[in-house]
Amino acid sequence: MALTAKTLFPFSAVVVTGGSSGIGKSFIEHIGRLQPQIHFCNLSRRIPDINVPKLKLRHFPCDLSDAAAVARVADEVAAHLGRAVPAGKILLINNSGFGSYGRFPEPNLAHQLEMIDVNIRAVVDLTGRLLPLLRERGGAIMNVASVAAFQPTAYMATYGASKAFVLHWSLALNEELRGSGVRALAVCPGPVPTEFFKRAGLKQGAVPDVLGESCETVVRASLRALAKGRGQMVPGWKSRVLAALSSSLPKPLAARLAATVLERYRLKRAHA
Repeated sequence: MALTAKTLFPFSAVVVTGGSSGIGKSFIEHIGRLQPQIHFCNLSRRIPDINVPKLKLRHFPCDLSDAAAVARVADEVAAHLGRAVPAGKILLINNSGFGSYGRFPEPNLAHQLEMIDVNIRAVVDLTGRLLPLLRERGGAIMNVASVAAFQPTAYMATYGASKAFVLHWSLALNEELRGSGVRALAVCPGPVPTEFFKRAGLKQGAVPDVLGESCETVVRASLRALAKGRGQMVPGWKSRVLAALSSSLPKPLAARLAATVLERYRLKRAHA
């Protein structure tokens, strides 16, 4: 399916977390070029630096690991949409997330707990707070998980488990929403060259680009899947093969194989 303005129809507004970089930024750039009339709300710590003419973007500073901040900004976003774009369907993209590499609880327990707050709690919290508005106006929820969601990931244990939650929660939510005018899509990309690896504690280029997909590829595939009404999407044939293989193996065996692969990255840690 060609990615055209009709692909995104009939959304009038997009709410995205983590739009200051990586996949989130690519979503804003691509959708903004396809449909300049769409209003964007970005929730992140940094203001996105996006060069798209006439982009209708409102930035809401927010630390997604802070429950009080998420509650506050959800009310602000709902109020803003009511004033700026009072009609039309809304697309919520829960994109923010981060990981870490090392033996649990490296680098420290606080980091692990913050990961759970951002990768899981903020997704559930923000979705729950905005869902009444989406039900009222119609729309969709896109949750960015990971190909890591399909198997236990030693050395990235909390990250992989958090993305498994996002995947299964999204699929269950999509079933609950049938007939409501709202649907959910779980996006499960493989390695993407973003700031993720830097924050995870790995050196630049630790994971070869050939093993993953570009942000642009992930965004285009996600929008096509959304237009088709799918509940799950894994972009790229390499990631789809990995997901299928991991899903077919007994979990203990999948965990052992993943540990064997991920252990090799210990020499590529940023502090090594």
